[in-house]
Amino acid sequence: MPELPRGCEVTALSMLLAFHHIEVDKMTLAEEVERNPQAYSYQDGQVHFGNPYNGFVGSMYTFDEPGLGVYHGPITSLAKKHAPNLQVVDFTGEDFKEVKRHISEGHPVWVIINSHYKHLPKEQFETWQTEDGPLDITYRQHAVLITGYDEEKVYFNDPLNYRSSAPIKDFIAAWEQMGKQSITMYE
Repeated sequence: MPELPRGCEVTALSMLLAFHHIEVDKMTLAEEVERNPQAYSYQDGQVHFGNPYNGFVGSMYTFDEPGLGVYHGPITSLAKKHAPNLQVVDFTGEDFKEVKRHISEGHPVWVIINSHYKHLPKEQFETWQTEDGPLDITYRQHAVLITGYDEEKVYFNDPLNYRSSAPIKDFIAAWEQMGKQSITMYE
């Protein structure tokens, strides 16, 4: 905020890059992230909009226009572009023990979560008709950079500065609900 109301994904990526002494402004990343060109429409009681797995959906720059965000694939591609000398690892779908392993080895982990940091009820989701078929999304989607954990909490850098930690069980449940999306990088 304020430049990127929906830019948590690229802002968290800029934090991960900065950890590795790669200074790339969030605004540069916002310009470069792959976009999903599908326009928003509402037809026959259904939202038709883009698939965030394919690129950033809608406007990142204002809440006055429809938008959502982007998932791990386009962020991984952007990370590889800016960190060509590092191993960029997209381990989406793996168990949380892999997140813990990377953190224990000193590698912060970019993740998709939700802004409540806990499992969301079904009514927080809606089904969009995308170019790849129906997809359940939530406007509570969020991205953070995990920096640590202990038996009780997960610690993270939050682009919106909502919080810096959350109960580990709640955090894992939310992360799993959002598809276990995880990226890190190292030498």
